[in-house]
Amino acid sequence: MSEGDILVARGRQGIPASRLARLWRAPMAWWRDVPIADPVDRRNAPMLQLISLLLAVLPALAWAYRAFAVDVPWRPGELTSMALSLSVCAAAAISFALIRHGRFAWASRLLLVVFAASVVPAYLATGFGAQRFEQPVLVIWMAIAGLVVGRAALWLMFACIVGAFFLGISVDVSRQGDAVALYGDAAFSAAMFLMIAIVLDRSSAALRQSLGEATERGNQLAAANQRLLQEINERELAQEQLIHARKVEAVGRLAGGVAHDFGNIMAVISGYARKGLRAGQVEDGRTSFEGIEAAARRATLLTHKLMTFARQDDYAEETFDAASALADVQSMLRQLLKPEVELRFVLGDAPSPIRMDRDRFELMVLNIAANADHAMPHGGIFSIGVAQGDDGGSVLEFADTGAGMGEEVLARVFDPFFTTKPAGEGTGLGLSVIRDLVTRAGGAISAQSQLGVGTTFTLVLPAAPV
Repeated sequence: MSEGDILVARGRQGIPASRLARLWRAPMAWWRDVPIADPVDRRNAPMLQLISLLLAVLPALAWAYRAFAVDVPWRPGELTSMALSLSVCAAAAISFALIRHGRFAWASRLLLVVFAASVVPAYLATGFGAQRFEQPVLVIWMAIAGLVVGRAALWLMFACIVGAFFLGISVDVSRQGDAVALYGDAAFSAAMFLMIAIVLDRSSAALRQSLGEATERGNQLAAANQRLLQEINERELAQEQLIHARKVEAVGRLAGGVAHDFGNIMAVISGYARKGLRAGQVEDGRTSFEGIEAAARRATLLTHKLMTFARQDDYAEETFDAASALADVQSMLRQLLKPEVELRFVLGDAPSPIRMDRDRFELMVLNIAANADHAMPHGGIFSIGVAQGDDGGSVLEFADTGAGMGEEVLARVFDPFFTTKPAGEGTGLGLSVIRDLVTRAGGAISAQSQLGVGTTFTLVLPAAPV
């Protein structure tokens, strides 16, 4: 196919539909783009623009055709009709310009005033019969008055049209006689326009009521949406404040808990110090100082407690015998517990090798012992037992005869930051850190408790590889 054939084929196909749609959307967007704030007037603006444009152009073209293309003498009153018609054209052009500049109310009222001022002279000049074929056009003006301006304008326009009818009939009567038939004709036309006015009145009233209700509903939805956004912002602000308060509370609990744990260590150190002051032999004093040094070394581990909770770093694992490690901390436990608390050991003879950080293991034992001492304010028994499990691992039991715990407290005993101690005496991190240490070593921890009977913590640790 040659290039010319291609051009011909394209010409036959015409402009693509998508391009036609784009060409149509641009003028329609300009037609609707008017600076009018009222939503009802903005909806009516395209229709009134079209009417104004047609009234400004079509009558002028018709009279130009009559004046320059038709070789017929001018009839009486025809020049007056032309002048009145062209005045309406000028008013319509001005109305179109006013709409484009956002003056919708002025534009609609100008059209109606010019029409009202021209319809009466037109009927007086030509009579009722000469204007009969133009009567359907009058319905347009009534519709503009009712739908665009309001009910009052509609009935004023109706009154103007009916007045023009009877003035035109009076002209026809003076020319033709037969007043009864002519006035009857005018009355029939007035009745027809009355029915049209009633329909337009009710339709425009219903339309404006519906638009008013829709606008009110939209305003209510906008107000509700604004309240919802405000509530969301207030809730987000409250949530941020709550998070901040919880952070402050968590830091306070951590500080209080570290102080509490240091208090436990200081209680051990104080016990060794009192023992050393009462010692009569140098060897007894040396033993006390060794206990103080061991307790101070364990106190340094408390600086790592937060890091142990957040991340497991600085963890020096080693293999050691659990029974031997418990025997080594026996003297510190006696210093930590109140004199009214009896300390019992059931270590057994079977080897119990485990692998974990020994310093943290001993600190873990001190934490459990401190909790047991707190649960027995008037004294009791705190027992520690070590046995070999069925799989060769080690089972450690820490039992006290204290106040015990209820089911709700027992269910949350290992939760971080959960504590039943008074403010400033604990953070609720001790047992949570112990659980993490045991889990890291591959073991498990559980608790059994009964109110008024006591609490038992059972640690199951796997056997360390040989």
